[in-house]
Amino acid sequence: MELSWLSWLYQAVAQVIIWIHTAYSTVLNPDSGLTWALTIITLTVFMRILIFPLFLKQMRSSRKMQELAPKVQELRKRYKNDKQRMNQEVMALYQGAGANPLGGCLPVVAQFPIFISMFTVLQKMANGEPDYGMTQELVDSARSAHIFGAPLPAHFWMSAEQLATFQAGAVQTKIVLGIFVAISSLTTFLTVRQSVTRSMAQMPDNPMAQQQKILMYISPLFAIFSLNFPLGLILYWVTTNVWTLGQQHWFYSRHPMPQYDAKGNVIPVPPKQGLIAKIRKTPPEEQAPPPPPEPKIIRQQPSRQSRSKRTGSKKS
Repeated sequence: MELSWLSWLYQAVAQVIIWIHTAYSTVLNPDSGLTWALTIITLTVFMRILIFPLFLKQMRSSRKMQELAPKVQELRKRYKNDKQRMNQEVMALYQGAGANPLGGCLPVVAQFPIFISMFTVLQKMANGEPDYGMTQELVDSARSAHIFGAPLPAHFWMSAEQLATFQAGAVQTKIVLGIFVAISSLTTFLTVRQSVTRSMAQMPDNPMAQQQKILMYISPLFAIFSLNFPLGLILYWVTTNVWTLGQQHWFYSRHPMPQYDAKGNVIPVPPKQGLIAKIRKTPPEEQAPPPPPEPKIIRQQPSRQSRSKRTGSKKS
């Protein structure tokens, strides 16, 4: 899967691997599985941080589309018998509001060359080929690293004779790889489910809702293809799925689903509190009891005396 026009990216990925591995090797055994696992995880996090602006752009575009959902539904009802006119009106509405329906593809498109680069570089290391600036010492270090007893360059379909060259048992390696593939499949499903559930809640009458639901259950099956991938690449995929889950949860909690009034206007919804905010939340301060009410002053009016008492006269 080596593509010549991506050679510059292969060299960049290999150089970052060298830097990260060198940094961890100052405090850890450079040949240990822990060092190489941390190297791959750190590389994955670094790559996801680089494309984080694309994620924000995708989510902002998706939020604009959510706010336009009532108007889109109205257009679909108005032009339900003229699909061409309906599509033109919907696209004009999106363009006028600055929403891009294809914005959700940006992170996927950006990740694809990175995934290809990771696959190519790790495959070179698994085959013992120092390339893209890597030294033979670094490649031998990666080949000798084991994660839970499974060699870093091993894949599920390796024979017992091939695994013996890495000083690894076939049964243990296949169990470890099977667990990692299962985790990869589960995290893929949860990632797609999180996004599809939000989309279906946004537009319940979307004609593509059923297709999205089917995709949600089919997507984990693609993880089965990772049985052909080396363990290092599967670790990368699990890490990026976990990152995506946390990233989407963070954005969805800060930007809840918009609500609408009877006229279709957007009602602002306060964001949910994050985990850190809940932990840091202090109990409300006890309010001082209200002061006792002041005693009511009753002014006594002098009683009116009779005329005889005022004049001092007596009745005879």
